[in-house]
Formats: sequence, structure tokens, C-alpha cells
Amino acid sequence: MNMRPKIAIIDPNTLSALGLKAILQNVMPILTVDTFGSLSELQANDPNSYYHYFTAMAVVLEDMPFFTEHKRKTIVLTLSLDTMSQLADFKSLCVNVPEKELVRSLLILVQHAHGKGENLPPMPEILNRKILSDREIEVMSLIVQGYINKEIADKLNIGLATVITHRKNIMDKLGMKSVSALTIYAVMHGYVDINKI
Repeated sequence: MNMRPKIAIIDPNTLSALGLKAILQNVMPILTVDTFGSLSELQANDPNSYYHYFTAMAVVLEDMPFFTEHKRKTIVLTLSLDTMSQLADFKSLCVNVPEKELVRSLLILVQHAHGKGENLPPMPEILNRKILSDREIEVMSLIVQGYINKEIADKLNIGLATVITHRKNIMDKLGMKSVSALTIYAVMHGYVDINKI
């Protein structure tokens, strides 16, 4: 029996749905994320089995009765914060922002929605193990706070080549390709305070 929490993305824009799915699965590797092009597709697939509905604003406006009834589960995907006036009662996520900002908003949402995540099942064992050395954790923390290699070298009194080696090792050990993925890992594991990114 699969006990992974399930999240639904309801958005007729396939590209934005797939992009959000990739980011959500990075933020919480334990999630199962399904995408639907419309509310009727979701309704055909046991809507009650989902923890949250990340839903395009147009879909919420078209089907207000359903989403009002499921307000606690619904997160409205907006393109700008000013358009939220008619949906002020709903949680929202502005998706028309740089990736770094979107990741940060998602992490804040996750931390608030689940009070430090205690309602979520535990992370897979491999992700809980301490994979990085203390020095690598220091370097990672500075990377996700936006410092460049030269500044990291100066702060830690190490050579530039050493920083570059640490960077490569961190990415290899964690199997990550982007600073966004690294940011998510660092915040979810408590290595970096979300307010510092």
C-alpha cells in the first residue's frame, strides 16, 4: 500500500503543470504528484485521496462551489498577487516569479501548512543520513545564500579551487544539478534558515 502523500495539480497549461510538478517533487521527494487538465479529470480520479490541490486561478473561478468546499486543500496558482482579491480566502502561490523565489514560496508554504512537516510521513532513510562532511555543509549553506565561489573562499579561508571541488562533490553526492535543488535540500534538512535565501 502506497502511503506517500498525493498532491494534485489542476492546470490546463501542460507546461506550467509539469514545471510545478518537477519543483514540487524536488521540494518533497516523498510526494506523489499527479497533473490534471481540468476539474472533471480530477473528479474522475478520487479527488479525496489528495492532500492538496494546486489549481490554476481560472479553474477555481470556473468551479467556485467545489473549491470553496475544499478551501483548506486548495492552493491557487496566480500570475500576480493583485489578482487575488476575489479569492482572498484561499492560500495562493504566485508562479510568475523567478525559480528561486518560487522555490522559496513553496518551502514557506510547506513549512506553514504542515507545522514543520510533522503531518508528513518521514523522509526516506537515504535522505535522512548525513551525506555531506561538515565543511561541505558550510559550503552548501553559503552557495544557497547566494555567495559566489570567490566570496565563499574568502569567508572560509580556503582556495578557490577547493571551493569548486567542494561544490562538485556536494552536487555529485546529492545527485543534484541545480542550485534550486540544493536550496530545497538545505532548507528541508535545516542547514539554512529560509529567511536567509
